[in-house]
Amino acid sequence: MIDVVVVGGGPTGLMLASELRLHGVRVVVLERLAEPTEQSRGQGLHARSVEVMDMRGLLDRFLAVSEKFQVGGLFGGITKPWPERLDTAHPYGLATPQPVTERLLNGRALELGTEIRRGCEVVGLAQDEEGVSVELADGTRLRSRYLVGCDGGRSTVRKRLGVGFPGEPATVETLLGEMALTEDPETIDAVVTEVRRTQLRFGAAPLGDGMYRVVVPADGVHEERTAPPTLEEFRRQLHAVAGTDFGAHAPRWLSRFGDATRQAERYRVGRVLLAGDAAHIHPPAGGQGLNIGVQDAFNLGWKLAAAVAGWAPADLLDSYHAERHAVAARVLRNTRAQIALMGTDPGATALRELFTRLMDFEEVSRYVTGMITAVDVRYDFGEGHELLGRRMRDLPLKRGRLYELTRTGRGLLLDQTGRLSVAGWADRVDHVVDVSEELDVPGVLLRPDGHVAWAGEDPRELLDRMRRWFGAPVG
Repeated sequence: MIDVVVVGGGPTGLMLASELRLHGVRVVVLERLAEPTEQSRGQGLHARSVEVMDMRGLLDRFLAVSEKFQVGGLFGGITKPWPERLDTAHPYGLATPQPVTERLLNGRALELGTEIRRGCEVVGLAQDEEGVSVELADGTRLRSRYLVGCDGGRSTVRKRLGVGFPGEPATVETLLGEMALTEDPETIDAVVTEVRRTQLRFGAAPLGDGMYRVVVPADGVHEERTAPPTLEEFRRQLHAVAGTDFGAHAPRWLSRFGDATRQAERYRVGRVLLAGDAAHIHPPAGGQGLNIGVQDAFNLGWKLAAAVAGWAPADLLDSYHAERHAVAARVLRNTRAQIALMGTDPGATALRELFTRLMDFEEVSRYVTGMITAVDVRYDFGEGHELLGRRMRDLPLKRGRLYELTRTGRGLLLDQTGRLSVAGWADRVDHVVDVSEELDVPGVLLRPDGHVAWAGEDPRELLDRMRRWFGAPVG
């Protein structure tokens, strides 16, 4: 029997597979597409995802193929510089096309021993007390202890589970694609600058060799959402919005997306779980989609591995829904707000002008940037120290730095006193005695996803938190 079947080989599924493999879980990834797609819907990593890659030793790979950015239309297309003193050692994003992100995560998953099967479409599943049975389109049947649907907004896994996907339908639609433009770059830049004074769902970004990533509002919402637009439709809309089609030709790929916001009612049904777009969809405003999926996987991986290993506390898997459903709900709300800000009616224009001025206030800018980049996420772990539930930023230590100690995917007790202990949990939690001038608490217990499970110096409180997150002690 396979330990975990992951349905979907995008960033979410590949990140999850790697997290599971860190703990020796046998993982099979089933991807419907026979070859990786070249469509680049996600355009980069926000600060929290940069932290995630650093925690697992992958950041250098991304830095080698990405450009850092600290300015951009992170919220509603309003371009402002990043605030000072953002709570992270990585106060930047990375401009990384989604195919590159998938290639790097695919390589990582394979290095760790993940089995990836392409051209495998899931058409059915059923579960019982012992596991999940999976049926593929070619008649193949698989059996696993758990299954995770990372198969996108039209998730077959979610539909087969019968999980509700309530929310708001699309009211506007946008065309997106990569194509060649024959107009000279100076003219393209001038037209884009002028049009974006009033229409923020428009742009043409150069990719090199005369190719551009083009986005333009569609003429209404298409009845068949899965049908890609034609080049003629693109040209027609470019003329309607900008007065020119820039000589658009030779498209690499064309797609459409709407502003629908929907969220799965439950992220877990027995032995089947949902992550990424299978659990939530929203407009791409703020570039949060790929990032929240990767972060779903980061939250779920160690918990599911604990369930496979048999040491997970009874409600550990349920904490995945409790923590991540709330995070996605906030993303749905902020993307709805951004779409409203990006409207072209007088009310939206006035609102955007007001919000643009508000973003000049440092506190407002820090709040919005923290929300979009997810560095302000705090899970509800109950009463306790102000750090409790927050993700811990990378800290300089006397003998290195914090994130260098998190590569194994295990829990971590950072002990600045030398008097604490992980006796009974040494197979699940690393004990590091070191000090940081930036940490003013005697000790912190980090979950494998970097969130603070305990902070203080009382050994009895520490034991309670160890049991809560890492199960019963051994010996």
